[in-house]
Amino acid sequence: MAIKNPIGVIVDSFQVGVREGLRKAKEVGADGVQIYAVSGEMDPDRLDAANRRELREYIDSLGLTISALVGDLAGHGFQDKKENVWKVEKSKRILDLALDLGCNIVTTHIGIVPDDENSEIYQTMLQACDEISRYASSKNAYFAIETGPERATHLKEFLDKLSTNGLSVNFDPANMVMVTGDDPVQGVYTLGSYIVHTHAKDGIKLKENVDPRKVYGMLGFEHEAMSHEKLAVEAEEGDDFREVPLGEGKVDWPNYLKALQDIGYTGYLTIEREVGAQPEQDIAAAVQFLRGFRA
Repeated sequence: MAIKNPIGVIVDSFQVGVREGLRKAKEVGADGVQIYAVSGEMDPDRLDAANRRELREYIDSLGLTISALVGDLAGHGFQDKKENVWKVEKSKRILDLALDLGCNIVTTHIGIVPDDENSEIYQTMLQACDEISRYASSKNAYFAIETGPERATHLKEFLDKLSTNGLSVNFDPANMVMVTGDDPVQGVYTLGSYIVHTHAKDGIKLKENVDPRKVYGMLGFEHEAMSHEKLAVEAEEGDDFREVPLGEGKVDWPNYLKALQDIGYTGYLTIEREVGAQPEQDIAAAVQFLRGFRA
């Protein structure tokens, strides 16, 4: 089995700023990059048209493309009706930035989808997600939800309720392994028609039962809301799961990549490395690991 998918890296994983991170992405042999675009130098509210053109030209000059922007707004995703007012509008501005940079995908976390479809949180999420889904579809673009907080079948049932497929999936096999214990291979077949982007990450589960609410937070649940800083600490030092280098965890890479081939996925495998003291070394090794499947 030889894959042809382009390989991406998350620029922010290098922890050196956007420009230097882009150069390092080129050095490790990536085809493309994903960039956080919520705050700081990539905040869409701080980048005017000239800045956007200049950044796009710089990325082009390196021979890279943008696989997606990261638009995670942390907290409880879209579970809180009051918070959704600004989160929906901010999400739209991030998508507009992506389009200006030549990319039509923004990955995000929407919060844990409740089991009870009649609950206020479920209906609040459905309303907000349908709004951003319709906006993305109107632009021929996608918001891509990261897998992990719920099982693939439950996520698909939620997505099926939306009026368009503008809200699709950023498939992260490690999150499934580490939290719900769901099978990523079967998950690909279940969510196949919705997968528009993927993260290449690996992990292991340390406890049989991991409560997703303790990992991602849940409105009304007495636990800290989600943030990437919190998730990174959990993945490196927590008691429930551990993020590990590609090939050292429980993701069945040969069959996972075959499943992506089977559903006709030709998009990016974007390396996400949220832990470790040597991110550049780990990311370079991950690029070579994935390239091994091109032979």
